[in-house]
Amino acid sequence: MTKSIIKTAFNFPGQKYLYSGKVRDVYNIEDQFLVMITTDRISAFDVILPRPIPYKGQVLNQIASMFLDATADIVPNWKLGTPDPMAMVGYRASPFRIEMVVRGCLSGHIWREYKEGKRSVCGVTMPDGMKEHQKFPRPVITPTTKALEGHDVDIPREEIFKRGLVPEEDYELMEKYSLELFSRGTEMAAQKGLILADTKYEFGKKEGKIYLIDEIHTPDSSRYFYSEGYEDRLASGSPQKQLSKEFVREWLISNGFQGKPGQIIPPMTKKVVESISERYIELFEKITGEKFRPAKDDDITARIEKNILGFLVKLKVT
Repeated sequence: MTKSIIKTAFNFPGQKYLYSGKVRDVYNIEDQFLVMITTDRISAFDVILPRPIPYKGQVLNQIASMFLDATADIVPNWKLGTPDPMAMVGYRASPFRIEMVVRGCLSGHIWREYKEGKRSVCGVTMPDGMKEHQKFPRPVITPTTKALEGHDVDIPREEIFKRGLVPEEDYELMEKYSLELFSRGTEMAAQKGLILADTKYEFGKKEGKIYLIDEIHTPDSSRYFYSEGYEDRLASGSPQKQLSKEFVREWLISNGFQGKPGQIIPPMTKKVVESISERYIELFEKITGEKFRPAKDDDITARIEKNILGFLVKLKVT
């Protein structure tokens, strides 16, 4: 298909350190700014899979950039600019060590918990008789820890305060922002014939002010269903037609992998890699309403470096 980028190792002016997450390489610049490069790595069950997905980094970065712009009136965010299709530059904020997971439907992790008999997650009570992917009467928040390694873990708000992870006043504001962001994302998805089933938000603090950080409403952080046929599929118990990374998890589960000790990642054939790439592009075009235009890939690394260096010059970083 095309070239992919699985890791970077730049040395930018003012660079303090490089942190490589599951998908993104993040460069600290003078403790003031972050350069975030969205690679083509893909993870599932908190494990990085062995093969990159062409265009995935560009898709995630451009969708996140669009939604950060579209929600800046709700909460300040870290973005300053998108100098490259796979890179974003913004303010550095001190991150809170939790993720705000907002759920509009009983799907994914919370459905797996429900199916095993649990009726309360993070203080959210769920009645008997619910179906997979059924909408909640109103969106619910099920926070998780933000693990540096391994699995994130559900954590009730009382435990967050008990462990001193987030001050109560800040947490309540993060809850407010999260529900407003989810409402905006739901409205934007509905305009494109989609249902935003669930997503996660991350926040940080800079100069005493809460900022939205990282990605937002991308297929890596969110789950989308097609609105058309949703009710019929729910009534019949058929799988929802969705645009998210859940299909990758389902493929792994069907091949005996859930990230548990001793399990082996199934082979990622060319066909599997191409199908995942096509699904990411499909979501980009569906959620943005725009045709996906692949960036030039003759030398991805050189292109990214040149574009970021030019942007840093504008920020007077030398």
